[in-house]
Amino acid sequence: MLAEIQVSPRPSGTPDAKYAYVDAAIAVIQASGLTYEVGAMGTFVQGNPDEVWALLRAVHEATIEAGADGVQSNIKVSETADSGGPSISELISKFRA
Repeated sequence: MLAEIQVSPRPSGTPDAKYAYVDAAIAVIQASGLTYEVGAMGTFVQGNPDEVWALLRAVHEATIEAGADGVQSNIKVSETADSGGPSISELISKFRA
């Protein structure tokens, strides 16, 4: 399964760390052990459906746990019946310099 999540915490961070709550969400992804790619407007993750669904919830909730007043998350999910869908690398590698 592939998913993309974009968290928009309110506020995005603290006066001393402008993106602290976004960083907290990304830290959850980094600790997951799943394949991921951080982008400017969202992060892609790849793994089995149970792991990905649980991770999406944990990423969303991490912003509140870090101190944000609220959060809106936009999520895109792609899955194939045979679990043989394309990987993040397959989809983006030809566009990397």
